[in-house]
Amino acid sequence: MLQPLQGIRVLEWAIYHAGPGGPAILGDLGAEVIKIEQIKVGDPLRPRFQFGENRFAFHGKNLFFEGANRNKKSITLDLTKDEGRSVAYRLAAKSDVFLSNIRDVTIDKMKMGYPIIREHNPGIIYAHISAYGPYGPDSKLGGFDYQGQARSGMMFSMGEPDMPPLLINFGVVDQVTAIMASHAVLTALVMKERTGIGQKVDVSILGSALALQYFNTMVGALTEEAPRHSRTDTDPLRNYYQCKGGAWICFTLPSFLGELWVEFCNAIERPDMVDDTRFASTEQRIGNAAILVPVLDEIFSSKTREEWHDILTRHGLLSSPINTPSELKNDPQVTENDYITQFDHRVFGKVPFPGYPVHFSEASAGPQTAAPDLGEHTDEVLREIGGYSDSEIKDLRDKEII
Repeated sequence: MLQPLQGIRVLEWAIYHAGPGGPAILGDLGAEVIKIEQIKVGDPLRPRFQFGENRFAFHGKNLFFEGANRNKKSITLDLTKDEGRSVAYRLAAKSDVFLSNIRDVTIDKMKMGYPIIREHNPGIIYAHISAYGPYGPDSKLGGFDYQGQARSGMMFSMGEPDMPPLLINFGVVDQVTAIMASHAVLTALVMKERTGIGQKVDVSILGSALALQYFNTMVGALTEEAPRHSRTDTDPLRNYYQCKGGAWICFTLPSFLGELWVEFCNAIERPDMVDDTRFASTEQRIGNAAILVPVLDEIFSSKTREEWHDILTRHGLLSSPINTPSELKNDPQVTENDYITQFDHRVFGKVPFPGYPVHFSEASAGPQTAAPDLGEHTDEVLREIGGYSDSEIKDLRDKEII
């Protein structure tokens, strides 16, 4: 089946995840992605198998690198040398997109900035990913996912009001930055198709984190309210509860549908609560949340998560199990939609792997190939795209340009 971006070529010079993640998504959609890595060194994420006490090794591979670099061809170039940059320029001239998250000072030093790349391909879409955006006092500073979560307010948008700042593991802001980068590139490609104009697009970790939290960002901008959830000081019917066996469930009963309170009381086999004056309205239930939540805690501890989800669903009430990440591969709603798909990895074999979260009626999308070995496709790319002869490739290798 066709893929949406067949025929689009992306040249990537990026490291870690916020940069490489965008081209990986474009590769899910069928784009050809060529990853430039520094000769003998490679993406610094390659050897990074551990973050604190958490290890991400699987069959000798780094799972972070695998996820950020699926669907790609790897070539090695020494961009500190003119001949290495000349190779990159020749490939850029034959690409639709150039994407990098290298910091500006290095981009300028390596002569890989937009004005220079545009000289070789005036219509190219040049995407740059930074930590904090192209303007402002910290525009030249670097940053990772952690800094994005911190500066965007995200760490104070999770947990209970009396908790310290909380971190989401792992790479959530890096991934939304990758999504925003793919979105920006696709938008620029559509504009180029209609107008013939290439351009530079700037995406940042900070801006992407703010966009992910759109409503928290808006509330924080317009009020002094801290957008943290409190189980015992909010709507007990838009909440979560621990069930028998330790698993959790959440449910939402829209307050504008008053009759759902009656249905809910019948579902939990507490019809006596229907006429309890403390809980007769949404306002009273919220006002007495400190009383009602402990009552519901005790009720939900009497049955398993699966039992409660079945009961609430049969009563037409909106509920969901609260999964751990390791449970997702066994959730039929996740797997039957290929949100986690079966991927035939050349090293891992057939394994569950994140899929593409959108379905197309006339095209397919999803992971195509495993992350490449360092420099695996150098000869192929230089020969087939760059137009280099075998003797020229040998000469570049002898000079340690590739």
